[in-house]
Amino acid sequence: MPIYVFRCQDCTHTFDELVMSTDAAAALVCPKCGSRHLARQPAVFATTSGGRDSQPSCGSGDCSACPYDD
Repeated sequence: MPIYVFRCQDCTHTFDELVMSTDAAAALVCPKCGSRHLARQPAVFATTSGGRDSQPSCGSGDCSACPYDD
């Protein structure tokens, strides 16, 4: 079930929605203005495959005390 980003062509409001079918997408309305004039785009998301490069970062810049290091 893809998550899509919808942009209202009337008020330019952007929102994302989990779409189960094309019928469900056709029934959507803008939550801000109620318009049915929506443009659909696939949502951008990130995934990791595991391994050292996928570990989170603390952002402190001091990796000597990193809790994610083995």
